[in-house]
Amino acid sequence: MLLAPKNLYSYPKFWPHKKGLVPAPLLPMSRKEMDNLEWDSCDIIIVTGDAYVDHPSFGMAIIGRLLESQGFRIGIISQPDWHSADDFKKLGKPNLFFAVASGNMDSMVNHYTAEKRPRSDDAYTAGAVAGKRPDRATTVYTQRAKEAYKGVLVIIGGIEASLRRIAQYDHWSQTIRRSILPDSKADLLLFGNAERAVVEVAHRVAAGESIKKITDIRGTAFMRQGIPEGWTVLDSSEIDSDKSLTHPQADPYADTSAKDKEGCSDKNNQTKPTKIDPNQGAAQVIDFDHRTKGLNRENTVIRLPSFEQVATDRYLYAHTSRVFHLETNPGNARALVQRHAERDVWLNPPPIPLSMKEFDSVFELPYTRQPHTIYGKLKIPAFDMIRYSINIMRGCFGGCTFCSITEHEGRIIQSRSEDSVIREIETIRDTDKDFKGNISDLGGPTANMYRLQCKDPKIEATCRRLTCVYPDICPNLGTDHKPLTKLYRRARNLKGIKRIFIASGLRYDLAVRDPEYIKELVTHHVGGRLKIAPEHTEDNTLSKMMKPGIGSYHQFKKLFDRYSEQAGKEQYLIPYFISSHSVTSDEDMLNLALWLKQNNFKPDQVQAFIPTPLAIASAMYHTELNPLKKITRNSEAVKTPRSGQQRKLHKAFLRYHDPKNWDVLRKALKRMGRNDLIGNGEECLVPYFRVSNTTKPQYSRKRNNDFHHRISTKKSRKK
Repeated sequence: MLLAPKNLYSYPKFWPHKKGLVPAPLLPMSRKEMDNLEWDSCDIIIVTGDAYVDHPSFGMAIIGRLLESQGFRIGIISQPDWHSADDFKKLGKPNLFFAVASGNMDSMVNHYTAEKRPRSDDAYTAGAVAGKRPDRATTVYTQRAKEAYKGVLVIIGGIEASLRRIAQYDHWSQTIRRSILPDSKADLLLFGNAERAVVEVAHRVAAGESIKKITDIRGTAFMRQGIPEGWTVLDSSEIDSDKSLTHPQADPYADTSAKDKEGCSDKNNQTKPTKIDPNQGAAQVIDFDHRTKGLNRENTVIRLPSFEQVATDRYLYAHTSRVFHLETNPGNARALVQRHAERDVWLNPPPIPLSMKEFDSVFELPYTRQPHTIYGKLKIPAFDMIRYSINIMRGCFGGCTFCSITEHEGRIIQSRSEDSVIREIETIRDTDKDFKGNISDLGGPTANMYRLQCKDPKIEATCRRLTCVYPDICPNLGTDHKPLTKLYRRARNLKGIKRIFIASGLRYDLAVRDPEYIKELVTHHVGGRLKIAPEHTEDNTLSKMMKPGIGSYHQFKKLFDRYSEQAGKEQYLIPYFISSHSVTSDEDMLNLALWLKQNNFKPDQVQAFIPTPLAIASAMYHTELNPLKKITRNSEAVKTPRSGQQRKLHKAFLRYHDPKNWDVLRKALKRMGRNDLIGNGEECLVPYFRVSNTTKPQYSRKRNNDFHHRISTKKSRKK
């Protein structure tokens, strides 16, 4: 079972609370606002790449209001000009530290499309203006903050820091980049859901404890020199690899001066995990071949291959990715360490999830639920989208390999109480003058994982599965949707509430386990269209995504159509698909296109796969190996679509109905030996010619088949 952590609200409040300070109407963004609050300084200043919106869907608001509830005075520097340190001085030097994050999105994903083209807008900026944050914003902001005030502490967090806490493949530079810690020079990194960590760090720093001594908090990462005494070092090759992959690494700080007669290091000592003997202070050899199960997790650290190794060896990169993901369950995860040059990046185990009571309290802090007044009437698209949505849970046990939720929020579902959700709806109804009675969403990373969990806490705490739902739903997983159905019913019956919509993505493979839930959803909470994400139709691709087969979709659609008809409603499913996912072949995309045509789907928007840092699919993309299986030097190679031309083709298959794609598709179909799919018949994917805006068809200039030859001959005869 998970350890019982310290409650978020068990700390004595910081001293400003004794002066009768009350929650700020909005966390101050200027000296004038600080003066109005009668503050001479801020204890903690949050630097964010997003516009400041005081709403619990925005990270800076959650962390800011939570720290405020602990008695700290919190300031916000939103989207500072990073070309100099001036903007980082506008609130003065923080008494404790700067807390830096890129925003709700990774800055590189925010800036660039899957094809690395700059995006023309930014949903997290007032007026949707692009370019208000730098590339790799967390690193740049940290460096500027340290430039502004010599010796100031900087703690980094958020999704960008989480996804770059160890060496990672970077799609935009096509290189392996170091951990963000040595690049940014931050003093501490908080990864995952950081409420527990940031509260404890703040109180310990406020009590005068050196940041260098704060090394025991879960969900934190930092740089250190050497392995402390009393720790057992277990090489990653002893966890999940074959001897053909790599020999276990020696302790890089052990004394290697002893040589054998031929001048070589002792090979036996080099290939054994080490334990520090407190009495001798030297590396002591331990044979872990038969002892790994008996080790105490609390003082065991796994040494991953170093940055220098994974940067040059794709097998070691894939192996590192696999071991990293096997150590993400907070119930059994061990500390990880990865060497970068002469120092180590040390990762403590992931944070313990919040209890329901704690989770409720975080979402019921005194948010105004509005953007800061500095933005005036400028629209912030991300705020407009979630203004009337309610976050009822976090985390996801789906384990989709292309998704970053696992790396950031974890697999254990944290749910709010029904009463807390209802109170938030009532707050919106009673305080927002623009509210018209419609809640746009009750959800989170998924729509229907609310209060779903493992049936046995002991099993949950020891499980190392990467997903609870692939290849089949785990028999230990509870799939009862009754609590969610009950919440829907109570919410929609509130006075003043007209409609409750569900906009979060639905796990239909879970939903079909509870037809009553589907009936409730379809009858009352679908606004004509419901988004779901099969992602693909072909088993080759789905198996590397860890997504269910397309049969689950058809099973759900049957129930969806039945209950829509019973409710007397004309409603549609809107399926989402990914192009160019790792290991997807041209044949896979062709079969998907044929499925779309057969089912009369013509997607307007398609999602192209982006290899985000740390995701398993990104490791597949970079290494062309499959980390879902044990990595050896003989591991099966997997082909991934890399070239711009192939990625363009895969996207064209998804939009087979767009005349702009017909030339590309015709060429591909001919190359694939599928000329039978070119023509005007119902079974064909693309026509012989492209239709222009005029009434006359524009025939292809190609003469590679009899049809085009006949057209050309007729034209010649007319002349």
